[in-house]
Amino acid sequence: MRIGLLGTGPWARAAHAPALSGHPDLELAGVWGRRPEAAEELAALHGTRAYDDVDALFADVDAVAVALPPAVQAELAVRAARAGCHLLLDKPLAPTVAQGRAVVGAAEEAGVASVVFFTTRFQPEPEAWIAEQARVGGWFTGRAQWLGAVFTSDGDPFAASAWRREKGALWDVGPHALSVLLPVLGAPRRVTAAAYGPGDTVHLVLDHAGGASSSLTLSLTAPPAAAGAMVELRGTAGVTFLPEASEGAVPALTRAADALLTAAGTGTPHPCDAAFALRVTEILAAAEARLDGGAR
Repeated sequence: MRIGLLGTGPWARAAHAPALSGHPDLELAGVWGRRPEAAEELAALHGTRAYDDVDALFADVDAVAVALPPAVQAELAVRAARAGCHLLLDKPLAPTVAQGRAVVGAAEEAGVASVVFFTTRFQPEPEAWIAEQARVGGWFTGRAQWLGAVFTSDGDPFAASAWRREKGALWDVGPHALSVLLPVLGAPRRVTAAAYGPGDTVHLVLDHAGGASSSLTLSLTAPPAAAGAMVELRGTAGVTFLPEASEGAVPALTRAADALLTAAGTGTPHPCDAAFALRVTEILAAAEARLDGGAR
């Protein structure tokens, strides 16, 4: 499969370009970016060509991987799908429900496959744990803490991200926590949110359709020594915790690319497709609407 990379920022450099160029069943056929000089540099590092016309890239590939801010991703994903490209997207799918629905609609209309890279869902130990807890069932409550130090660490490459500064932890790490909880506890009927704590810290409470509840604490403003992720479930089977992953982003993204190849080849949607990412977007938007003072 010939795949093009959209984006040239820190995430594209650290994860997407290495994973795609090193994949045995993919050909990284080109790179496009909003800064042509950065696209030229990244393409040269990985032995491919830079495109200054994104539609020309769509015409030359079978799929695209996107490492761009959510609003830019949503717009380009619609155009790529309409050009017949399968989609390897990042979270969050889009900054609004309407834009997320446009991506899902375009992919369905074009008959292209989609996979959204919720990192934890493509790491073997966490994904096996999620599948096992969904099978066991009987959960009474869940608790997730997803605490980043993007805005408190010196030299963090994502600290200057305009969309992260605007949307905060709710939209950046919230999708990770929801990607773990939803397969186990089911979709929520109600969402409550409060912006208590330093910086962009927010708290969510979800009332799940199966009767369980969950709470989430999300932040990109945690002290570096306090940063990390934790998910706890309590129910009839006792208490269990999400295991730590033994591998980083590049192997996980390689598995996401594997998932896209399988979905494209079989026509069977992956559990982390754009439709699932849209459900996550709907929850984030509902939470954002309930925060005192509106979106941050």
